[in-house]
Amino acid sequence: MSTQQSAPLQADVHKDPVAPGWMSGLRELPGALNLNSVSAGLVAAIFGCSGPALIVIGAAQAGNLSNGQTVAWLLAIYLLGGIISLFMGMRYRMPITGAYSIPGAAIMTSAFATFSYQEAVGAFIMAGVLVLILGITGVIGRIMRWVPMPIVMAMIAGAMIRFGIAAVDAVSAAPLIAGLAALAFFVTGRVTRRVPPVLAALVVGLVVTLATGQLQTGTADIAFVMPQFTAPVFTLGAFFGIAVPLAALVIGAENAQAIGVLMAEGYKPPINAMTIISGVGGIVAGMMGGHNANIAGPMTAICSSEQAGECKDKRYAATVVNGLLFAGFGIVAGLAVPFVMALPKPLIGVVAGLAMIGVLLSSLQGAFGPRLGNQIGAFVAFVVGMSSLSMLGISAPFWALVFGVIASVLADKLSLGERNPAQTGSEDLAKVSGERGTA
Repeated sequence: MSTQQSAPLQADVHKDPVAPGWMSGLRELPGALNLNSVSAGLVAAIFGCSGPALIVIGAAQAGNLSNGQTVAWLLAIYLLGGIISLFMGMRYRMPITGAYSIPGAAIMTSAFATFSYQEAVGAFIMAGVLVLILGITGVIGRIMRWVPMPIVMAMIAGAMIRFGIAAVDAVSAAPLIAGLAALAFFVTGRVTRRVPPVLAALVVGLVVTLATGQLQTGTADIAFVMPQFTAPVFTLGAFFGIAVPLAALVIGAENAQAIGVLMAEGYKPPINAMTIISGVGGIVAGMMGGHNANIAGPMTAICSSEQAGECKDKRYAATVVNGLLFAGFGIVAGLAVPFVMALPKPLIGVVAGLAMIGVLLSSLQGAFGPRLGNQIGAFVAFVVGMSSLSMLGISAPFWALVFGVIASVLADKLSLGERNPAQTGSEDLAKVSGERGTA
């Protein structure tokens, strides 16, 4: 989930395109639905509802959330993510696809070591407010200039690298289940592009788990669980430790990648509207207990690619299909969560780690590409993001941004407020990110 910022910054000076409107999108939808658009929407939904869901559940386990709170989290991000897809896709007749920030869920695993879930919920809402304000005021370009994209991407990579390490540990702990799941992932990616490798890994892992009798039904009640909503608690520490990094991820990674992908495919995306809807989605999702519902980079990349059809005007149908499936998954999360919680932890760990490979690679490419600047700052952000640093009650992702910018000012001679000349090639990196998202 990464991109550079030059294309979004160039487009930021223009007004959003006029939306064709709901009726136009609805009227043209039957003609836009075809095998390509439906299959692309299905692939995007499978990708988002498999490994990424396990990342959210893993974060919930790290925060010792109840099953009901975990269900509320999933309901918020999947239902609202689906609604965003339907709203934006139909209104603009573009494959502007909603979901949630996978890295945002990833950083919560470490954030729960410092903050309670109640504080996190308050921070989720504050992050949505930040994104909404930035969308209304149109100051995205300035924010992007303050924090160079390589530093943001390095922070993401540092925060997520633990998932790759956890996948290795999972294979060591359960070589049969986790090892065969990992093997299925890599073999599938080698022999076919029609089946998402992460889905193959999950299916193989499930089959081996059932065959070996390691489904932990004794520790989980496989029955529908009602969502349990949590009252927010607003603290300054959670604002800096969760809200600010999460808002930076939504704007600097998710929206920026989606914008870059759409522009690379020849669309003129409504940048301000995409930011505003991501802010509103963050606020509402936070009220429901979820970390953010926003425009999503990998989902937009899949639904706007050639896989969704040759005619670009019809690719929005893939977003509509994805939105319906996402919303449906959110509604049945009460059935899905108890089953997932009964799975062996090594299986969850290896599938989550495998699902993060594409995002992690894109983040590393966006941080340490050969033509990018701010390399010392990016390295500092990367190692700080990997650490368990906590100062003044604020966790590592925020300090990764702070120290990364400071190091870049000192060593990379970064001048704040001036456009970084290294921030180029957004279309190329966006395409790479999209390809990784489908891998």
